[in-house]
Amino acid sequence: MAVINFGSINIDHVYQVDHFVQPGETLSSSHYQQLLGGKGANQSIALAKAGTEVKHVGKIHQHDSHFKQAMIKHEVDCKYVECTETPTGHAIIQVAKSGENAIVLFGGANQEIGPKDILRALDDAKPTDWVLTQNETSAIDVVLQEARNMGLKVAFNPAPMTDSVKQLPHDCIDLLIVNEVEASEIAGVTEIDKIEQYFRQDWAHAEVLITLGKDGVRMLQKDQTIDVPAFVVDAVDTTAAGDTFIGYFLSAYSNRKPAKEALTRACAASAIAVTRPGAAQSIPNSEEVDLFVSQHQA
Repeated sequence: MAVINFGSINIDHVYQVDHFVQPGETLSSSHYQQLLGGKGANQSIALAKAGTEVKHVGKIHQHDSHFKQAMIKHEVDCKYVECTETPTGHAIIQVAKSGENAIVLFGGANQEIGPKDILRALDDAKPTDWVLTQNETSAIDVVLQEARNMGLKVAFNPAPMTDSVKQLPHDCIDLLIVNEVEASEIAGVTEIDKIEQYFRQDWAHAEVLITLGKDGVRMLQKDQTIDVPAFVVDAVDTTAAGDTFIGYFLSAYSNRKPAKEALTRACAASAIAVTRPGAAQSIPNSEEVDLFVSQHQA
């Protein structure tokens, strides 16, 4: 079983700041780093570190091939990562003292994924494989439709949330993974109980996973609601925490682990990630997650 991830690869420009910059304000940064990032790359690395075979489909500028090599070192299969003349996608990330972040995103080469790339990557897919995608690349509708045509399980993380998400073929999605803000935008309501009611009515064909930050996570299955609390840690940087969660959850769940076990493991991985600076650099390996879970079991 493998996960085929149609996902972004970004260069993250990370600035440590006292607070998020305000309109008209010039703000000095206390520290700067240039790192491998992008929701797609982060989720692929998390999947690989969790022990799952992952094939990444994406594009970067030809002069940034060292970022592709960095993914390969993390044991991500990059056979379908192509180099192009278009600038690599990048993100400008402010990280405040609280650990919270604010991000400005440029799509770049991530927007050049087309039907031919999708069909080529799916050509050797096995019936047990999963397809994963986010909302930072082009041709998402084609990814969803072609994966469904092949009978593959599809997980979708609509981040960053845009109006285009509502136009996608939702019936092709088996697992929707959203945070509370994204869930609210899709549902058109803000209270968690009303959000759950909406998804149970309008997304009855899919399982829905809603991350709730410090309040943990809620998973909606056909016959039950599963709530798992978050682990309490001192956050340093929340960048890639959600991507870490998704990678670890999908790794366990796609390998038929019980939902609650998969959610707990994902919460543990995310908790470790927020105690470290950076995006991909903050993602723990499987042994670290094992130790963390054993130390925090009641």
